[in-house]
Amino acid sequence: MDSILVTGGGPLNGQIPIAGAKNACLTLMPATLLSDEPLTLTNAPRLSDIATMTMLLQSLGAEVSSLQGGQVLAMSSHDLNNLTADYDIVRKMRASILVLGPMLARAGQAVVSLPGGCAIGARPVDLHLKALEALGAEMELKDGYVHAKAPGGLKGGVVDFPIVSVGATENVLMAATLAKGTTVINNAAREPEIVDLAHCLQKMGAQIEGEGTSTLTVQGVDRLHGATHPVVTDRIELGTYMLAPVICGGEVELLGGRLDLVGAFVEKLEQCGVDVTETKSGLLVKRRGDRVQAVDVVTEPFPGFPTDLQAQMMALLCTAEGISVLEEKIFENRFMHAPELIRMGANIDVHGGTATVTGVERLKGAPVMATDLRASVSLILAGLAAEGETRVSRVYHLDRGYERVVSKLEAVGAKIERISGQ
Repeated sequence: MDSILVTGGGPLNGQIPIAGAKNACLTLMPATLLSDEPLTLTNAPRLSDIATMTMLLQSLGAEVSSLQGGQVLAMSSHDLNNLTADYDIVRKMRASILVLGPMLARAGQAVVSLPGGCAIGARPVDLHLKALEALGAEMELKDGYVHAKAPGGLKGGVVDFPIVSVGATENVLMAATLAKGTTVINNAAREPEIVDLAHCLQKMGAQIEGEGTSTLTVQGVDRLHGATHPVVTDRIELGTYMLAPVICGGEVELLGGRLDLVGAFVEKLEQCGVDVTETKSGLLVKRRGDRVQAVDVVTEPFPGFPTDLQAQMMALLCTAEGISVLEEKIFENRFMHAPELIRMGANIDVHGGTATVTGVERLKGAPVMATDLRASVSLILAGLAAEGETRVSRVYHLDRGYERVVSKLEAVGAKIERISGQ
């Protein structure tokens, strides 16, 4: 099993290009199931999760070709010859549930295994199922599979989400594009990835209003056509690499970075003592002093502070001056990186959904283990700021969400290498 070896010390300087968003691409890919015409995605990230979604779509009869080194995905679902999303593929990735709405909308039926993914809490699919039921779908859970059908096709309806759910919003939004009549989605998620999905669906002929707000209105159409669409910049990769020069010192420009994608995150960085400046090519980041100041963080749905940047922010705050409190309000069980950071000399006290971090002057290198995708990169960031060597094991998590992480960090001066089979 591969590991990553990081040697701390020294500032980082240069440029890091930011890839297309994993979470957006994994949502856009199932949209091909809504049409028998080609859908082409540009600026696609090259990640193992994208390969898993490719396998899933191909198992359903879709054609998916990876072009230009994986940065272009050419897809066609003109022949959907299988309406069952099998456990062997779905178990690998939570986003697999997103094939349910499109298949149900286009074919009137679907059988989808309950999904797997990172071990960061239950994240049940009941919100997906109830939303689709509001459009007239009939659901049955049997032997670990969702059996869904809409014999007369889906019909427009009102979806009232009791809590904000990104995945459920995406699933029912895609389904509603082909439902008969008007669908209103209340308390919809507002994430940039959902806005990106809405824009792609609009290019395919969908009639959607309200993207970026908490109310989406969809007027169903008889069919969608093909389109070409660029995947939005990955705001989580952007935020992650913005932290690199903050934790190490130096000055790094994030190519393709946009302030509107990371507003709440940038607010916290500025409170810490970090300068973030817009450039012609992206965002330039550097810290003002030798150490950042402690700051409190509460994760919230967009436009609040993203849960997917909480672990990385904790790594930074481990070396801040003062005491920081991080409150996780999106997912339970998402502080599994804390014990690993403590192995590196961090002072962290976790109680339920709250972590209190008392900053130390310097972390120390240690062997640590990644527990999920964002935790893995938080340990790499901590390693960059630590004395000595840090070996991060179980980095297969990393491959799900960060492309070429070693070469990107090496290019700005980090001492980092990937070690195979250890």
